[in-house]
Amino acid sequence: MSELRKIKRALISVSDKTGIVEFAESLVKFGVEIISTGGTAKILRERQIKVTEVSEVTEFPEMMDGRVKTLHPKVHGAFLALRDNEEHQNAMRTHGIEPIDLVVVNLYPFEETVAKEDVSLEEAVENIDIGGPAMIRSASKNWRDVAVVTDARLYENIIGELNETGGSLSLETRQRLATLAYTRTASYDLAISSYLAKQLSNEDLEFLEPLNPLGNLVFIESVDLDEEESEASDVENEELSEYVSIELAKITDLRYGENPHQKAALYESDESGGIAKAEQLHGKEMSFNNYVDAEAAWNLVQDFDNLAVAIIKHTNPSGVGVGATNEEAYRRALSTDPVSAFGGIVAFNRTVDATVAESVNEVFTEVVIAPDFDEAALEIFKTKKNLRVLRAAKSEDEEQFEYKQISGGFLVQSKDIYKVSESDLKIVTKRQPTEDELRAMLLAWKVCKHVKSNAIVFANDSQTVGVGAGQMNRVDSVRIAAMRAERFSLPLANSAVASDAFFPFRDNVDEAARFGVSAIIQPGGSMRDEESIQAADEHNLTMAFTGFRHFKH
Repeated sequence: MSELRKIKRALISVSDKTGIVEFAESLVKFGVEIISTGGTAKILRERQIKVTEVSEVTEFPEMMDGRVKTLHPKVHGAFLALRDNEEHQNAMRTHGIEPIDLVVVNLYPFEETVAKEDVSLEEAVENIDIGGPAMIRSASKNWRDVAVVTDARLYENIIGELNETGGSLSLETRQRLATLAYTRTASYDLAISSYLAKQLSNEDLEFLEPLNPLGNLVFIESVDLDEEESEASDVENEELSEYVSIELAKITDLRYGENPHQKAALYESDESGGIAKAEQLHGKEMSFNNYVDAEAAWNLVQDFDNLAVAIIKHTNPSGVGVGATNEEAYRRALSTDPVSAFGGIVAFNRTVDATVAESVNEVFTEVVIAPDFDEAALEIFKTKKNLRVLRAAKSEDEEQFEYKQISGGFLVQSKDIYKVSESDLKIVTKRQPTEDELRAMLLAWKVCKHVKSNAIVFANDSQTVGVGAGQMNRVDSVRIAAMRAERFSLPLANSAVASDAFFPFRDNVDEAARFGVSAIIQPGGSMRDEESIQAADEHNLTMAFTGFRHFKH
């Protein structure tokens, strides 16, 4: 290891005390002198660890309810002084400043505080750490001489290296720690900025926007789809900010990515709920692909207000069903394509009961997701050793954006949260739909939104009967969806077909009619809409335009 630095003095000041006693005990074994502040010093002394109070070093007491304690030249000079700079060393000797080689600091729990319901502005402000970020930044600037530890999960690695080197840390380790430290302070400041922005009026935000270097995450809200816009085929989005900041915190490493040769990890954003924050109740660890498919399944069932079950395979639905019970909805979803359901992801939007748990266990399933599970259902799932069981909460942050990485940058867009109701439909054919056809069209449309383009979905009023996903032309998607229905003996007669984008030619209508459908739902907006409408009238079909497409690439 290059440029080892012996750790002789360490300053420890932590809000989260997890593992700090054991860490300090290990440091003492290497002869490290421990300097600490109020609460941390008290805990260490209770475990018979010798501690020097910061107030003894600075010769100033902590004051102002602890707001001022480490903001002192004898602290920051001990971090910032370059060890190979004679002028710095002379200044240290003149002013009685002794170097500090290791800084162990984590910050007041601001993010956790503001996440609580009904938190007051005063409470939030008191949990804004000042001394902690200042120490982290000072020590990190001098990472060539000082090591900075900002997370309890790093303690084990630090002690491991000290054991290997006899009490020293390498230059590479110090630089890595400084990088993490600056990431932490940036994340912390962004959380504070985001919270304070939410306390401001729209007028204040408009004033600040031209001066805002961090972009939409702090100040800009998502597109408002008002009633006038809903009639258009394309929404005119508000202009996105010049800069976008993405705040992520690592949750865990994953075994690998989409393939075994790819590295991967799971990170969480500040968005509430969702799959990244789901609680795993049982089963082996989630894989990268499990998370991707779970996200697709969870998003799909959240689009249904009534009880619904979705089975997902490689991000596309193999089947979706609705019903009076979980069992009824699951059986309908499974019947769409029982072959593809093998090794799939099953998502519920209601609490899972024992009856449907028994049914799910009859088919090899990778992941089950639901808002909750009753005790009997969970015990049934636990009989399958590897079955992953996730309890997830719906994300309420519908104004969030989504990001797609491309070489050299990112694409940013507002999430596709638009939903169509019966009142939004424009019936463009001579024949009006029946109530059953309306229900079938709306079910097919909801599912089609979650199918890779070009997407075609056949459905009746209670389940999907055929899904055609990801084809290069729409006619092939129609044929594949119908083929899958016929393969599993599901009736296409009198079903509805949904298309995620407009029909460019009438051949899609003619092909769908060949399989006996009675209703079509599509966005409309093609230059040849009249040809498609004419074809529907010729086949005595009813057709509705939604005014919005749902491409999913």
